[in-house]
Amino acid sequence: MNNFDIKDSTLAEGGRRRIEWSEREMPVLRLIRERFEKERPLKGLRVSACLHVTSETANLMRTLHAGGADVVLTASNPLSTQDDVAASLVNHFEIPTFAIKGETNAVYYKHITAALDHKPHMTMDDGADLVSTIHKNRRELLPEIVGGTEETTTGVIRLRAMAADGMLNFPVIAVNDAMTKHFFDNRYGTGQSTIDGIIRATNILLAGKNFVVAGYGWCGRGLAMRARGMGAIVIVTEVDPLKALEAVMDGYQVMPMAEAVKSGDIFVTLTGDINVIDKKHFKNMKDGAIIANSGHFNVEINIPALEELATAKSLVRPFVEQYDLPDGRRIHILGEGRLINLAAAEGHPASVMDMSFANQALSAEYMLKNAANLEKKVYSVPGDIDAEIARLKLNGMGIVIDTLTDEQVKYLNSWEEGT
Repeated sequence: MNNFDIKDSTLAEGGRRRIEWSEREMPVLRLIRERFEKERPLKGLRVSACLHVTSETANLMRTLHAGGADVVLTASNPLSTQDDVAASLVNHFEIPTFAIKGETNAVYYKHITAALDHKPHMTMDDGADLVSTIHKNRRELLPEIVGGTEETTTGVIRLRAMAADGMLNFPVIAVNDAMTKHFFDNRYGTGQSTIDGIIRATNILLAGKNFVVAGYGWCGRGLAMRARGMGAIVIVTEVDPLKALEAVMDGYQVMPMAEAVKSGDIFVTLTGDINVIDKKHFKNMKDGAIIANSGHFNVEINIPALEELATAKSLVRPFVEQYDLPDGRRIHILGEGRLINLAAAEGHPASVMDMSFANQALSAEYMLKNAANLEKKVYSVPGDIDAEIARLKLNGMGIVIDTLTDEQVKYLNSWEEGT
C-alpha cells in the first residue's frame, strides 16, 4: 500500500502495542467488531474519516474495516496525531492514513484533500472539516454521498448552521448528541484528559490555584469537577443563565471573564466559540497566567491579539509558549491553543471512547440502511442505539441491573391507578 502520508513507518510496532492496550478497555466496540465480521453490514461502503488519530480511533477503523468498509483516515487536528498509531494503521491494518503530529495547516488541508480523493459514500467527522470542505470546494463528490456522522459539539454546531441555511446536502448523524457520548466522553473523558494534558505540559500543582473554566457545558462540568478534586479553586464563566445558575448551585464561583482574569492562575476554554479569551483579557491577567483550550479549535483564544501585545515569544517547555508583555508580565499558552488533552497528553481514556466510537460504528450502519428515507439535516443518534451501547457497556463491566416486572410495566403505562 502506497497511498498514505505518515511520519515514520518504523514506529509501527509501538503503535500496534498501544492499539492493543486500548482495545482491552473497549469491550463494546470489540463486540460490535465481532458482529460486523460475521454480517459485513458496511460491505462496499467507502468512508473518509477525519478524526483524532489515536489508538482508540484505530480500533474504530478496525471495526469499520471488519464490517466491510473501505476506510481512509486523516487527522482532525494538527497536534492530535499519535505517529506510532498512524504507522501501525498503515503497516499492520492496511488502512490508508494521512496524519503527522505537528503538521502545518497547509499539510493538514492537503491531507483532507487526500481523504476526499477517496470519493466517499460516507463522511465521519470530528469538527465538520470534511463536510465543509466538500460543500465549499469538492461539490462534485455530493451525488455519491449517502450521509455522514459528526463526533463533537463544535462540528454539530457548524452542521446545524449549514442545515438552517439550507446548505447541507446530505443527512448527518450527530454522534455527540448521544447520551452515551456527551454524558460520558465530554464529562468524564474531557475532565480527566484535560487535567492530564495541563499537568504533563507544565508539571504544576493545581491545589490552591484559581482555575478558570470558560463554558459550563458537559466538557466544562467535567473539567470543573476534576479541577476541584485536585484542590483547585474553580471559577466558571458563562453566557447561558441556566448553565451559570447550575454552576452556582454546584458550588463554583461564577463571574464574567473580565473579572476572572484578575485572579485566575489557569484558564481553560471549552465553549466552541471564538475569542473567548481576547485582547482586553490578556491586558489584565496576572504574571505567569497559563491558558489552555479543550474546545475543538484554537480560535477560542485570540492568539494573534496576544502576539500583537507581546514583545517576545519563546518555547519554555514542550507545548508551553511564553509571551513576554511590555510591562514585564508573562502569559503562557499551552499546545498552541489546540486541544491540550491531545497536544500534550493522549486524549480521552479508551474506556469512554469505547462508547463514543461504538456510536460512530452503529450510526454508520444505521445511516447506510436508512439514508434513502432521511432528509438533508442533522439527526440525533436513535434512542435504541444509545440504550444498546449502555447495555453492552454495563455487560462489559460485569454490572447487572434490575428489569421491570409485568406489573410495573402495566402501572407505568396506565392512567387509571392513582394513590
